[in-house]
Amino acid sequence: MAEQKKSKGLHIGLWVAQVLLAAAFGFAGFMKIATPIDQLAEGGMSFVNSFEAGMVRFIGISEVLGALGLILPAALRIKPVLTPIAAVGVAIIMVLATTYHVMHSETFLPNIILFALAVFVAWGRFKKAPIQAK
Repeated sequence: MAEQKKSKGLHIGLWVAQVLLAAAFGFAGFMKIATPIDQLAEGGMSFVNSFEAGMVRFIGISEVLGALGLILPAALRIKPVLTPIAAVGVAIIMVLATTYHVMHSETFLPNIILFALAVFVAWGRFKKAPIQAK
């Protein structure tokens, strides 16, 4: 009985982490896709000045796809193994973002927090509370 409660609590915690990650990456990615590049640079996204417009759009598309991958396969129970794979992809994005921010002497704490959440989701959905396909 205690194992079921523990498993249910972990399952809920993983869903909360997935939704938070999906919201963060979906919002950030959509902004990179939909906002004109010059407005992104003016809005405080300093990395925009370092990359070509195509690279910024690619990063945005990657973030939106990661957000969708964190939610849809698990929620629809269609190929749910794609959810922890998406979490690994999001963690890789955060490693790259952290490296960039460290190299430019910028704050990287949000990247570390998102990385930790992504690793938690990947670990939980691969090992402890995988979602079964239909």
